[in-house]
Amino acid sequence: MRRLVLGAAGLAVAIAVAGTTYAVAATKAQNAPAVAAAPATFAHPGVFVSTAQLDFVRGKVQAGAQPWKAAYDQMLGSKYASLSRTPKPRAVVECGSYSNPNNGCTDEREDALAAYTLSLAWYITRDSRYATKAIAIMDAWSATIKDHTNSNAPLQTGWAGSSWPRAAEIIRYTYSSWPNQARFGTMLRTVYLPKVINGSSSNGNWELSMMEAAIGISVFLEDRTSWDKAMAKFRARVPAYLYITADGALPKGIGSIDTRTEIINYWQGQSTFVDGISQETCRDFTHTGYGISAISHIAETTRIQGQDVYPEIADRLRHALGFHSKYQLGEGVPSWLCGGKLTLGLGPITEVGYNALHNRMGIAMANTQRLTEQSRPAGSNNLFVAWETLTHAGNPA
Repeated sequence: MRRLVLGAAGLAVAIAVAGTTYAVAATKAQNAPAVAAAPATFAHPGVFVSTAQLDFVRGKVQAGAQPWKAAYDQMLGSKYASLSRTPKPRAVVECGSYSNPNNGCTDEREDALAAYTLSLAWYITRDSRYATKAIAIMDAWSATIKDHTNSNAPLQTGWAGSSWPRAAEIIRYTYSSWPNQARFGTMLRTVYLPKVINGSSSNGNWELSMMEAAIGISVFLEDRTSWDKAMAKFRARVPAYLYITADGALPKGIGSIDTRTEIINYWQGQSTFVDGISQETCRDFTHTGYGISAISHIAETTRIQGQDVYPEIADRLRHALGFHSKYQLGEGVPSWLCGGKLTLGLGPITEVGYNALHNRMGIAMANTQRLTEQSRPAGSNNLFVAWETLTHAGNPA
């Protein structure tokens, strides 16, 4: 009886200790910062380029250093830097599949890219004409646009919505006056954010571009809830877009796409998977480039905001850049890859990821380096990518 009592007492103590241990562990887990938690304080300007990055660029251009001076001259000579540009805002931008119909789609994207281009020109030159022209474009759209419609509306909103916050952040935090900035913020919150924040089940470049817009808008609005939601979707989408062998025999699924047959169909019929292949590789390199570019852009913004995701995506991104760069450079296509035929056209999208992974993190990237350097200065894809040799070549900030 005494042994039984002592045994019960010992068991009670053990249970109590175990309970205490569990409680402590649970408390620690609850108190640990969430992976996707937004910054407590947002840094500004903080979408894609920071003050330190801009100062680095300005110094290089003023010194006439290459490749930045050539990249700056390319930018300043483009239609996007024109001081005579007349914005073409619409109340409703209607964009169908393959730009049919195209009612304001090109106008919107190019005006957004122009606002960003002019904001860069302002920062580098300190010529107020560039700032006032950027403001005029942003004001024209914020006074007019109400909606995006038709099948490509989410993607269109993502593309334009990626460029607007970059421009707005630079102007708002480095120029002396922008009376209508609150109205511009309202436009981002009511017209753009609702169209992109819930993501997309289409090809991965859609959701990645939409999350780039959502994250940039979240910074401008200092919206922590939207940041967290967009980052959660980004973290789910990246491993479902870029494969590495550590994933196993198949790429990660996304949403309801989770069986072998569904995944292979979603990956354009590709059934052999190697490090760096993308969900859209066998579709074409152009759309793949959109997805890789958006991943790099988002990572830059998270780094500026003290939430650097490069370490967690570095392996996927370096392999993806290297894999696609070698075929873009002309390497022969094996028969197991996309039936032995690739549609090239990666676009000016390697500079940002190459700078982050190779120059900042010290990762060897021979193919990406060769493609990046021979493609300089990187221009614009006229959608949401622009002047990345200027802003990111060798930029340590």
